[in-house]
Amino acid sequence: MIQLEQLTWKVSGRTILESVSVAIPANTYAVLMGQTGCGKTTLLEILCGLRHPTSGRVLLDGVDVTDLEPRERGIGYVPQDLALFPGLRVREQIGFAPKLRGMAPEELNQRVNRLAEQFGISPLLDRLPDMLSGGEKQRVALARALAAQPKLLLLDEPLSALDESMRAEAVSLLQRVQSEHALTVLHVTHSSSEAAALGTLHLRMMAGRLEVESKG
Repeated sequence: MIQLEQLTWKVSGRTILESVSVAIPANTYAVLMGQTGCGKTTLLEILCGLRHPTSGRVLLDGVDVTDLEPRERGIGYVPQDLALFPGLRVREQIGFAPKLRGMAPEELNQRVNRLAEQFGISPLLDRLPDMLSGGEKQRVALARALAAQPKLLLLDEPLSALDESMRAEAVSLLQRVQSEHALTVLHVTHSSSEAAALGTLHLRMMAGRLEVESKG
């Protein structure tokens, strides 16, 4: 479960997030909508530890992680630009976090191969990011986010770079990933159809405040 308690974030005299509180049950696919600049990405960055709130707390499964480093939180994050490392091949992208945590080479290779097979990117393992299509990059970013076996997956506009013909396939992929990995997902989107197809909990950010719109 994710619990946000009175999260506030201010910068240069501006309040970006104001007293945000919400509980997202485990294994929920939550979608977060709102206008550009309303604080959605900032909220994800606070959740995964890239920003520290001005005040308030972040709890995961009842544990206060507000002051923990990102690698200590057990969270997978796919930013809007995917943030693939330009000089690393796909197999190195996927294995980056487990290797950083000291996973043995044989186990690391098995995990990379298993995720590559699941995401249909096994033939791409020796390619660099600039050799991949938009859809392929998205799959690599998702596989990389899951390589450390997180309980929570944060997705920032993950389908925004895909054309309409690829979005239906990507929605099915996300549904399957969430189910197979028993994940709690928080997915930021501007698309109401995307939110309707994926979300079991619908949230909306307005001027730095969070509202629960509906539960599936």
